[in-house]
Amino acid sequence: MIDIAILFVYFGFLIAIGWAFRKFSSNTSDYFRGGGKMLWWMVGSTSFMTAVSAMTFTGHMGKSLTGGFAVAIVVFYASALGFLCNYLFFAAKARQMRVITPLEGVRMRYGRINEQIMMWSRMPLGILQAAIWVNALGVFASAVVGVPLEVTIVVTGSIVVFMSLIGGSWAVIASDFMQMVILTVMTLVTGLVALWKGGGVVELMSNGLPENPIIGDGYNYTYLFVGWFLCMFIKQFLTTNNMLSSYRYITAKDTKNARKAALLAASLMLVGPLVWFLPVWFVSGHYPDPSTWGITGLGNKVTDATYYIFVKREMPVGMIGLLLAAIFAATMSSMDSGLNGNSGIVIKSIYQPYINKGASEKHLLKVGKMLTAAFGVVIILAALGLSSLRQYGLFDLTMLINTLIGFPILIPALLGFYIKKTPEWAVGGTILVGMCVSATIAFVITPEMIASLLNLEQPLTNREFTEMKSVTLGVIGHGLITLPFFVCSQFFYKGLAPEREKNIEKFFSNVATEVVVEDTPESIELDNRQCQVLGKMILVAAGFILLLTLVPNPLWGKMIFLFMAMIVAGIGVALLKAVKKPDYKLSAATD
Repeated sequence: MIDIAILFVYFGFLIAIGWAFRKFSSNTSDYFRGGGKMLWWMVGSTSFMTAVSAMTFTGHMGKSLTGGFAVAIVVFYASALGFLCNYLFFAAKARQMRVITPLEGVRMRYGRINEQIMMWSRMPLGILQAAIWVNALGVFASAVVGVPLEVTIVVTGSIVVFMSLIGGSWAVIASDFMQMVILTVMTLVTGLVALWKGGGVVELMSNGLPENPIIGDGYNYTYLFVGWFLCMFIKQFLTTNNMLSSYRYITAKDTKNARKAALLAASLMLVGPLVWFLPVWFVSGHYPDPSTWGITGLGNKVTDATYYIFVKREMPVGMIGLLLAAIFAATMSSMDSGLNGNSGIVIKSIYQPYINKGASEKHLLKVGKMLTAAFGVVIILAALGLSSLRQYGLFDLTMLINTLIGFPILIPALLGFYIKKTPEWAVGGTILVGMCVSATIAFVITPEMIASLLNLEQPLTNREFTEMKSVTLGVIGHGLITLPFFVCSQFFYKGLAPEREKNIEKFFSNVATEVVVEDTPESIELDNRQCQVLGKMILVAAGFILLLTLVPNPLWGKMIFLFMAMIVAGIGVALLKAVKKPDYKLSAATD
């Protein structure tokens, strides 16, 4: 009951954040991208939290039981490298497109027809990804409350949709920062407890890692793992550095804030895996048989509840509630691309230009919220469908969808920043060729074909074929066929209509021109309101965490909550101290 109470209190915080930021959104630019006025620490936290969801503490943790160091190093550190490349190049270019939604940048670069092609190609991927995140959330919630997976998917999915609907991007990104603080502090403490109870790093890893600590179990051929390892870095780089992923940075106040946000996300992603997998390895060494965990209803996905088992059995009472609350909020952040993101795309790429050109901002906001709710229903239904798939775990299912469906779309979304002269059919042709490549990998390639091609003496194991199919073959296939197709299309370029040429020139001029926002009384006031509102909310959150010291726990458990409260409170105080005090009097805030 304590954990459920904590969860409802946290939901109250999210609702309060939505209410506090409700008047930050007066038009579609505010609702879908925060008006492009957000500070770096808010944007960086949402970039990080977009890459963290229930999948991080379910599918990835389950995978690490057999994957050794592979999952910890490849998935998250490849993402860290992607964010570092954001800092060096892409974050600035994304913000400098000066758009409200990513598809507006596509329209400027490739034209209206290709905008529609990429939108209708990308939207199903966003829905599938969000469905996987809801499925992962359902897995964790099912383990906590002990009810069937399908029920938790419907209930938890509905709650996430409701939270995402409240206050648009301001509320989502503001809550991202608070949940980033709570999640980071909580996982840090949990990792330290795993080290303490596991007898230190050496003892913990010697007992918890698979027999082969680098590759893990299920590989007969090391070079196949090396290929998967390298292809994962390529996949994560492409996933985080492309025109369609610009939603992470188009919310930033200016170019400088966008780049600092990317650096913050990269830093967090570098540190996070160092502590996230310690509890999993503890469970592997101390509770090696999942059948003794007492979890029913997850079938062969029971290992996806590994992190939960550690928190339940080794952490003080009340920590499960904090973990569940943070994972709910993290999933809400990750689902933004499937909810607010998709609704914003439909509004700006279909509804406003083709259905209701003269619609007022008030009307567009109303329709956008209705679309957000509609996408939520579709995502929940898709999550229920995915729950019946037993061939792939959540980790491999995510990799399969991202590689086979996402790659053909992301190639022109990335190369469009570099290759200027492409014919009108380049985008559609590339996606069509890429889909053919993906279909061949998904439905034609068999383990026997690969074994014969590589002249293998032993047949491929299930893990070898699953990981090759979900990552390696997709990266190689699209790298050898789909990407060269787009690159070679420039040799068929014979010029475009004058209006299209003008838009392309504007696109490249925009992305090459830094966005600089000078401090004015209005901009400083908005910066201060961000610091003040979140600083106060985080201090209140620290107070509630401090109250958990009253829960019946051993002394060490009480000290954990005290330690967490002190760290969270320190961050809140730092935000309040960051408020600027100009020489002139600012206008009164209207919240």
